[in-house]
Amino acid sequence: MSNTLGNLEYPVAPFVYGKDYTLTDVKNHVKVFSAFPLKLETLVKDWNSSILATSYRPGGWNARQIIHHLGDSHGNFVIRVKGALTEEPSQIKPYDENRWIALYDGTYSDIKPSLQMLHGIHARMTDLFNNLKNEEWQLTAYHPGSKHLFTVAELLANYTWHGEHHYGQLKLIEKIYKGT
Repeated sequence: MSNTLGNLEYPVAPFVYGKDYTLTDVKNHVKVFSAFPLKLETLVKDWNSSILATSYRPGGWNARQIIHHLGDSHGNFVIRVKGALTEEPSQIKPYDENRWIALYDGTYSDIKPSLQMLHGIHARMTDLFNNLKNEEWQLTAYHPGSKHLFTVAELLANYTWHGEHHYGQLKLIEKIYKGT
C-alpha cells in the first residue's frame, strides 16, 4: 500500500454502509470485537509519552487522542445499540468527535482509563451480543447526520471496523516512531 493521505487516513479501507449481514458474519464480528481491547492494549502497553504524541498523518490525531477517542466512541456505541434494542423508533445522537478529543482528557490524560473502559464495554457488549435473539440483530437506529438506518448487526460491523481502523492508524504511528 502506498502512503497516500487516503491510505494513511483509512489503513483498513473505509466502512461500507448498507450491507446485509448473515449470522455467520455477526458471529465473526462478535469474535473480533471481543478480542479488540486486549489486542489494542498489547500494542500500546509500553508506549511512552513521545510515541503517544506522534500523529499518523499531517493534521491527524496523535496516538493518545486515538485511544481516548476509542473509549469515547465505543461508550456511545453502548447507547446506540441499547437504543436500537429498546426504543422504537431509535435515533442516534451524533457528537462532535473533534471537539470531544480537544477537551483536556482527550488531549492530555493517561491512556489507562480509556483502555479499561474498552475492556469493560467490550466485555459487556460481547455478553449482550452472545445472548441476542436472531431477530434482534435486525432492529434499527437512525443516524440523522448520515441519514442512515443501521441494524444492530450493522452497528456491530461498523464498530468492529472502527476498532480495526484506528488500530491500523496506531500501527502506522508505531512504524513512524520507530522509523521503519
